[in-house]
Amino acid sequence: MTQLESARQGTITPQMKVVAQVEGVEAEFIRQGVLKGTIVIPANVRHSNLIACGIGAGLSTKVNANIGTSSDFGNIDTELEKLQAAIDAGADTVMDLSTGGDISTIRQTIINSSSLPIGTVPIYQAGIEA
Repeated sequence: MTQLESARQGTITPQMKVVAQVEGVEAEFIRQGVLKGTIVIPANVRHSNLIACGIGAGLSTKVNANIGTSSDFGNIDTELEKLQAAIDAGADTVMDLSTGGDISTIRQTIINSSSLPIGTVPIYQAGIEA
C-alpha cells in the first residue's frame, strides 16, 4: 500500500511517524499533507534500508544530490563513493541520472547501498517513439 493510499484510509504509517518526528510536527499533519498532495514521502516498499523523508509544504528544505554514470564513464565504485559523499554531507535525497553502462544493475546497486530515497529518470531508447 502506498503512502497516499494509507492517508486516504486515515492510516498514519510508520514512515509518516518518522517524518513527523524528524520535522517536529504531528503525524496527522503529515497524513493530511500526503492526502492533499502537498507532502510526499518517497518510500518504495522494495527499498528495505530506506529512512523515510518528507518533502513538501510546511516541512524543512531538502537537499538533493545528483550522481550517475555516462557512456564515457560507467564505474559503479565511483558512483558509490559519490553516494557516500552525499550521505556524509547531509543530503536528504539522491537522483541517479545514469545514462551509460548497465543502468539496471547500477541503479539497483545504488538503491541497495543507500538509506536515502533514490530517484531516477526514465530510460529512453533511440528510435522508439512514445
